[in-house]
Amino acid sequence: MRKPFPISAVLRQVARENRALEETSVAQVARSRDPFLVLAATLLSLRTKDETTEAAARRLFEAADTPEKMLRLSPRQIEGLIFPVGFYRKKARTLRDVSRALLEHHDGEVPKDLETLLTLKGVGRKTANLVLTLGHDRDGICVDVHVHRITNRWGYLKTKHPEETEMRLREILPRRHWKEINDLLVTFGKSICRPVSPFCSRCPISRHCARVGVRTWR
Repeated sequence: MRKPFPISAVLRQVARENRALEETSVAQVARSRDPFLVLAATLLSLRTKDETTEAAARRLFEAADTPEKMLRLSPRQIEGLIFPVGFYRKKARTLRDVSRALLEHHDGEVPKDLETLLTLKGVGRKTANLVLTLGHDRDGICVDVHVHRITNRWGYLKTKHPEETEMRLREILPRRHWKEINDLLVTFGKSICRPVSPFCSRCPISRHCARVGVRTWR
């Protein structure tokens, strides 16, 4: 009979490994505990490298750190502040649309529930869950490509796409790990458990990992 995957012990080891690594750009913004800044930074981060997101968010928030201030900027001004993030023109429009929706429908406040967040333009489940966990300190499970890949690689899950991964994690992951799993596995996935040729030889949890789908490793 197969032993249960020791998810709590594994995540503790991942957390220890991550201490020497740089945290994600969105996690840095999250220290402000400002849901609007977390939302905006998350929208900027989509399909963009962390170092690019960090610099763009810093420039943008110096000019506009509230929905009201964001709407005072033209799309062209926002584009100039956030370039060269991926899809910067589209993201500039999205930031204005979201800011307008917050002011018109939510008294300028970022919603605190998943379903309402999902009504905002450009906000998917990944972004909504990240805003809940990092912006509002509420329970949520943010699943991006790293969380999906690593949990399946470990053999903890067997799912085909990120939304299925989120739903399965909601069933089996102890609630105390919900908020932290994304930040832990994003950092770990960029440094050790990489998409191609992961560093299995120096991975602190290699003895627990089934290496599902791994063809080559270092």
